Amino acid sequence: MELSTLTYMVVGATFALYIGIAIWARAGTTGEFYVAGKGVHPVANGMATAADWMSAASFISMAGLIAFKGYDASVYLMGWTGGYVLLAMLLAPYLRKFGKFTVPEFIGDRYYSQAARIVAVICLIVASITYVIGQMKGIGVAFSRFLETSYEVGLYSGMGIVFIYAVLGGMKGITYTQIAQYVVLIFAYTVPAIFISLQITGNPLPQFGLGGSVEGGTHLLATLDKVLVDLGFAEYTAMKGTSLNMALLTLSLMIGTAGLPHVIVRFFTVPKVADARKSAGWALVFIAILYTTAPAVGAMSFFNLINTVQPDMQNRAETSLQYEDRPEWFSNWEKTGLLTHDDKNGDGRIQYRASKEENELTVDRDIMVMANPEIASLPNWVVALVVAGGLAAALSTAAGLLMAISSAVSHDLVKGVFNPGISEKGELLTARVAMAGAIAVAGWFGLHPPGFAAQVVALAFGLAASSIFPALMMGIFYKRMNNAGAIAGMLTGLSATLIYIFWFKGWFFIPGTEMAANNASNWFMGIQPESFGAIGALINFAVAFAVSKVTAPPPEHIQHLVEDIRVPKGAGAATGH
Repeated sequence: MELSTLTYMVVGATFALYIGIAIWARAGTTGEFYVAGKGVHPVANGMATAADWMSAASFISMAGLIAFKGYDASVYLMGWTGGYVLLAMLLAPYLRKFGKFTVPEFIGDRYYSQAARIVAVICLIVASITYVIGQMKGIGVAFSRFLETSYEVGLYSGMGIVFIYAVLGGMKGITYTQIAQYVVLIFAYTVPAIFISLQITGNPLPQFGLGGSVEGGTHLLATLDKVLVDLGFAEYTAMKGTSLNMALLTLSLMIGTAGLPHVIVRFFTVPKVADARKSAGWALVFIAILYTTAPAVGAMSFFNLINTVQPDMQNRAETSLQYEDRPEWFSNWEKTGLLTHDDKNGDGRIQYRASKEENELTVDRDIMVMANPEIASLPNWVVALVVAGGLAAALSTAAGLLMAISSAVSHDLVKGVFNPGISEKGELLTARVAMAGAIAVAGWFGLHPPGFAAQVVALAFGLAASSIFPALMMGIFYKRMNNAGAIAGMLTGLSATLIYIFWFKGWFFIPGTEMAANNASNWFMGIQPESFGAIGALINFAVAFAVSKVTAPPPEHIQHLVEDIRVPKGAGAATGH
């Protein structure tokens, strides 16, 4: 069966499944729409959380980063998984005990201020919109190649699917849809990885295949190191960035993880506080399956790419692939514009080199996972499965993000601030209209993404780290923190991070800023924009603490509330204290 036909069948079947689940789990109340009625089992919630978390950046882009950046990309593995430990230990149980629907609602009540709630909504929307742009990029990449449509048509198709099951089912529908999407994406990620690991190293477990040997008896990573050095690149296993930048990027991703509203709200959907901890633990288990496989997928996909364009690894300069002899997968991806060849020296060969002047091959990092099964000549059903998995990853996270945006607008702004007397039916309608609007905005930005998926997502994590995480942490663990401090901290942290990102991404449209954009030599102390969220968080903490010290303390009942959040029920009962 032709690949396009098979892909339409597999993807169509998964879409039908998602929509069917949304109809079955249609939300009828605000509680079901916002937090799935607080009745989700911890294991099911862990699986849904994993799908919500493992976005297009995890499925499509992370292995592409590892493929081209090697060791330096390990920060994404450490940051994104380490953040869940912080979330499980420091935030999830306490926020669930507080018992609200949304993160801005917690901030508004904890800091006894509608202004704080509005600022939290602004921070949430900025971070979530940035995050969802990355998902839209992933959707466009998957559709454009395998469903043989343009990037724009692929993006619109994905938006339509999300609109149907997210608007219809709310959090209840999204939760059960995400469980199905997790099964699809994890199966789609591991099956081709097992096939390719067997091909290259003879080991069926990709995690062990990464440390295995290729044909000829040399280690896979040692082979990549040698080839890249011969082509003018740094060793695959060498650290290229500065230690400071890598540490800050890891920290930014970690605390950004713990501050992401669409992930936090998942812990509001379980029946008990203890279930929030269990959900986080199960989520880590389900996430680990993909995250321990990703380094092998990245290294092996890059190995296959190099073997394609430089067939003779002992004599690469003379045996670069003739362009006219390029394989079918190469020409197929050329049609999308995500892989290009520019014959600079006119010799008719594909030269892949470190020097920009000599390099003739440009590969969008987001295609590596999607192209890998084709490069390895795997059966068409495996290729179709990967497409379905990539779309499941992008759609699941997009739905969670849009849910967070929708609830922030309808519950926190409309009901919480502007129209407290709105009926439940009116609030549900407002939530669905807000979600439709969020989908339209996200789609527009997705047509003009500022970078590859994982890069855009890393920016979103930095924004969450610099704005929301400090307010949550101080709200739980520092009862002296008042509304003035929290508001000042969130605004300064978010503003500082936005300014740094916009300046060094060249988005100010001010003459001269294009010289600073993406130029590491201009970064402050070598800190890339994706890493600045950690600095923004420190600014947030410092400003909030300083302002709270010179302004009035919170009311007594708020300080007692903070203590009650942290103390388990029944504490002191045995001793009478």
